[in-house]
This record gives sequence, structure tokens and C-alpha cells, in this order.
Amino acid sequence: MSIKVGIAPGPWRWTEGGPAFLRFVEACEALGWDSLWLSDRLVSTQLSLEPVTALAAAAARTRSLKFGTSVLALGIRNPVLLAKELATIDFLAGGRLFPAVGLGGEDGREYEAAGMPKPERGPRTDEAITVLRRLWGEDHVTHQGRFYHLTDATICPRPRAPLPIWIGGRSPQAWSRVARLGDGWLASSVTPGEAAQGIAAIRAELPAHARTIEDDHYGIILGAYLADSAAVARDRAQPTAGRLRADVPADSYSAFGPAEEITRRIEEYVAAGASKFVLRLACPEQEAFDQLERLAGACQQLLP
Repeated sequence: MSIKVGIAPGPWRWTEGGPAFLRFVEACEALGWDSLWLSDRLVSTQLSLEPVTALAAAAARTRSLKFGTSVLALGIRNPVLLAKELATIDFLAGGRLFPAVGLGGEDGREYEAAGMPKPERGPRTDEAITVLRRLWGEDHVTHQGRFYHLTDATICPRPRAPLPIWIGGRSPQAWSRVARLGDGWLASSVTPGEAAQGIAAIRAELPAHARTIEDDHYGIILGAYLADSAAVARDRAQPTAGRLRADVPADSYSAFGPAEEITRRIEEYVAAGASKFVLRLACPEQEAFDQLERLAGACQQLLP
């Protein structure tokens, strides 16, 4: 099972604008990170780059770095337009795009702004996944569903290969969606024990749908801050670097502290069955490049 570690920027303002983001992208590739991941917020007072657009820019500035969404709110997007956008990026980037999708956040204003009733986000997501797969793998798609209707539709270019769709979420409903429709699971803010529970539940349900998922297609998004101690990391970490939970301490689903603590935490998730990781930087923006480099060194011992 191959372990891969990617990186996600923190909730920064990119105070120098586009050049700062592009320098970050280039540093990720130069330091040997496997991939770059961007989260998705449609409406927010906190600066949040639109991920499809920003990843197109990242693709143009890199040659080997892979990139993905962590995760894309699929229910608020038209799947035909999204299929075309993602296929175009993947075509131009030579097959380096790995989309992960989910239901989106809990803020009802986001769904209102997109013209999508929030209660429909689950079934819309399910149907949109079907539409994406068909458009990426078939010519002349006709689909008459509950939400989306296509007659003899074809997109061109298509991806270099049909894109794998990983699905986020940490609820039993999310696990079931992965088993029914996903190529992998990318979970955020879960403890190692919850990761093991989710992986077991997905694997147990797969036979009911006559499906399989590769053993190395289980991933975890972790807030990360490398510091001399976990206490220092907790003190300096930005609280919005990950989705905070009220039911368990943030330390139980984050990687805070010295290098050996970072790698020990990742190894706990490996023991639970995960092998793909996205470290979301929890540091202030001014520490981004230092953390990027130090964490790259810490993670080297995990890689083959």
C-alpha cells in the first residue's frame, strides 16, 4: 500500500494576491509534495479561492504536482458544466486532477445563493456523480433524472482517463454514498478510530452494490502544525484550518507538535486503513513557506 501525502493551504488572505498563491504552488512542487488540495466555499466573509479556477492556474505553473478538491460541494453545481471544466483541466494538465466531492457545508445561505434547496443536496449529489461519470466515459449521453436532463450530450475533450471520484463526509450516510458511488473516501476531522470505523463500514457495504474500492483509496485530511511541542502548535494554530467539532478535542483529529508527533499521528491512520493524506496548514500565512518545507522533511520518512 503506497502512502502519499499532499498539502492544502490554510484559510489565508493571500495578502500579496495571485503571486503569493502561485509561489506557494511552485514551492509545493519543488519540495516534492505529492499533491495540492483546495477546499470549497461559495459564499464566505473569509477569503476562499474558487477551487476549479485556482487549480487551473496551479496546473499551468506545475509539471508533476497532482491536485484535487477537498472537497467540492457538488450539490450546488451543474454537473454538465462541471464535467466540462474538470475534463478541460485534466486534459491540459496531462491527467493530474483528482476531484473529491461532498454535500458541502451547513450554511443554508450557500444553497440559497446557488438556487438549490438544501434538503436536496444529498440526492442531487448522487445524481450528479452519475452524470459526471457518464459524460467522462461515454459519447451521446441521454439521462432523464430527477434533477438533471440530458439528450444526446457529449463533452469534448474528455479527461485523459475517466476521473476517479472520491467522496467526503464522516457520517454513516457518507460511508454508504462512498460504497454505492465512490472510487475512494476522503474524510476530514475524523479520529483514527472513526477512520477505521468508516473504512470497515464502506468495505462491508460494497458487496451489496457489486462494487470494489482499491485498498489504497482511503484518505484523511488533517490540520497540521509543526512546532517544538503540541502545546505551542495548539496555541498558534488558526482555528478555521479545519472543521472544528464540539464533541471531541481537536488534538484527536489533527497533527500538531514536533516532527515525530506528526508522523506518529499519520501512522495511527495508516494502521486504521488509510494511505492518502492531505495536511491542511494550520499556521498563519506568514509561516506558510517555513511550515511547507519543515513538514515536507518530516513526512519524507513515511514515503517509499
